[in-house]
Amino acid sequence: MFETILDEEERGQVGIGTLIVFIAMVLVAAIAAGVLINTAGFLQSQAESTGQESTDLVSERIEVTSPVGIVGSESDGELESIKLTVTGAPGADQIDLSETTIQAVGPNGQANLVFTTREADGSTTIDPNTDNYATRIDKGEFAVLKDGTLQDGSQAVISEDEQYTIVVNPAAEPFGDLDGTDTSSGVYDGGSYTFAHGDDNAVFGQSDESSVEIVSPAGATTSVELRAPDLFNTDGEAVRL
Repeated sequence: MFETILDEEERGQVGIGTLIVFIAMVLVAAIAAGVLINTAGFLQSQAESTGQESTDLVSERIEVTSPVGIVGSESDGELESIKLTVTGAPGADQIDLSETTIQAVGPNGQANLVFTTREADGSTTIDPNTDNYATRIDKGEFAVLKDGTLQDGSQAVISEDEQYTIVVNPAAEPFGDLDGTDTSSGVYDGGSYTFAHGDDNAVFGQSDESSVEIVSPAGATTSVELRAPDLFNTDGEAVRL
């Protein structure tokens, strides 16, 4: 019933072959397991990164609590400044406003605005105590104030429930018609604007509308629609936009 193997050499060869096949199977299984572990680790890391980015897009967002305009000329229906009071969204970490960008579409086209502390001439620091200082901010730029004080790059950082004010020039593109401002054009002198194109209606004002998107350093976007009232009453008054 059972075959007796008398050839010892043949019996040994069969054992070695089986062992080689077994070792090969173990090696293949080990390599496959290593690949699976590495792939799982990579996918986990990628998932964590994607999850963090998705969380940042929701939480690291800037909220606009009060968009207002300051009337520069009631008779001309023009603003001298546009101010956006901002704070961090609930749960947000610190948000650096100097690394924030503003994508604006207005009556005179579209533009991307970046942080600045300088007037349009590039050499003068913005002084919020100067009358009509906002009209000295160049196109494509915005300034940041806190409690009426200009903030530099290291100070313009939102944390907890702090509020800051973003200020833009309503006479500069895309809000107004100025394609650039300096000491001879685009500056409000207390009585009238000097326009780059000689257009008496080149400043954001009565009934004008603009769309603004504030993009935080994490990429979170806040959209704001600005619409000036149809009628201004008094020079220097604050109007809701």
